[in-house]
Amino acid sequence: MEKGLQQEIDQLHAEICHCLAEPTRIAILYALSEGKKNVRELMEELDIGRATASRHLKVLRDRSMVIGARDGVSIYYTLADARVVEALDLLRDVLARILAQRKALVEALE
Repeated sequence: MEKGLQQEIDQLHAEICHCLAEPTRIAILYALSEGKKNVRELMEELDIGRATASRHLKVLRDRSMVIGARDGVSIYYTLADARVVEALDLLRDVLARILAQRKALVEALE
C-alpha cells in the first residue's frame, strides 16, 4: 500500500479511536445497538442532559458511527455499522483478561 494512503488510513483509525475514548459515547453506541432512539430517549436511558447527548451524537455523526434520520419533529439515531459494538465487546474481553491478570498478580503478592 502506498505510504500516503497508509497515513490517511492511520489518521482515520486514530480519529475513530479518539471518538471511542469517551464513556458517554460508548454508552450511546450500546444504547443504539438495541434499536433506533431519539435524543430524549437517550437522555432518559443514560441519565444525561440534552446538551451532553447532542454534543456526543455530533461527534459520533462526524465520525460516521451513527446515522440520524428525521421522523416528524424527531431525529432518530441508529448505528451506521453494527460491527462497532462487536469491536467494543472485543475490547471489553481484552480488558477483562488484563484485569484478571492484575488480580492474579495482586493475589500472588498477598
